[in-house]
Amino acid sequence: MSSLSETMNYRVALFSLTLLCYCFIVLVNVALIVTIILDKNMHEPMYILLCTFCMNGLYGTTGFYPKILWDLLSPVHVISYTGCLVQALVIHSFACSDLSILAVMAYDRYVAICRPLVYHSIMSKQRLLMLVCFSWLTPFCISAMNIILTSRLKLCSPYIDRLICVNWAIVKLACFPADTIVSNIVAYITMIIYVFHGFFIFSSYVYVIKTCVNSLENRAKFMQTCVPHLTSLLIFLVTILSDIMHIRYGSTNLPQALDNFIAIEFLVIPPIMNPLIYGFKLTKIRNRILGGFTFKMKLLR
Repeated sequence: MSSLSETMNYRVALFSLTLLCYCFIVLVNVALIVTIILDKNMHEPMYILLCTFCMNGLYGTTGFYPKILWDLLSPVHVISYTGCLVQALVIHSFACSDLSILAVMAYDRYVAICRPLVYHSIMSKQRLLMLVCFSWLTPFCISAMNIILTSRLKLCSPYIDRLICVNWAIVKLACFPADTIVSNIVAYITMIIYVFHGFFIFSSYVYVIKTCVNSLENRAKFMQTCVPHLTSLLIFLVTILSDIMHIRYGSTNLPQALDNFIAIEFLVIPPIMNPLIYGFKLTKIRNRILGGFTFKMKLLR
């Protein structure tokens, strides 16, 4: 892994900043998860899905930050082939799971606003469990299929010019382009599957907006619960699509620092912003967290 070569003059500063970023990600996501778990009033589909969302953020960042922190302290930046495949699996499944969870959250908001009378019967505990399993297990299996196909390729170079191992970067190292045909087909099928996730989210919100236009109560519900979701979706799409476009079609003449940032922005911005967006916007979570801080301040006095 050679993308760190130009950054080693700032080793201590980068290590401190990266460690601070990772600690903050863990803090805000764990705070939201614990708040939802401990408060029985938030044991509802919307909050359980948000808890799942934050757990997935912790899963994805754990596949990146410990390794990069180790590399910043080490003079040699290497990773075993197996380790590289595992990291690629974690990163790939994290990104796919994020979009799957966002699709389930869009469906939840559609049912809550467009079909409120049957919301609790549709979003039952059994169906919610099934949807959560779908949003985790299906992306993991799809990602594993891509990585297994990649692992069968014969590679002609041990160097990955990126901060992280991702499937496409490994496939590009194959000795014979003809051997990558199956991997490329499966990769494009995977992209199509998740493009349909995007269309599903879009169509869900078309119905939600149509329902909210003529109802003041539904407009208030939309602003309270749907705006955070749409903001998270926008952040995810911008960060992940910029990385996909860059790795497949981007220029090779970009400064190394900018290239590195594009490669990891989906592991930095969404895991930080998502819990902050929901924490500030959703009244129950905001009041619960502020109430906890107020109680601790009183005890300290």
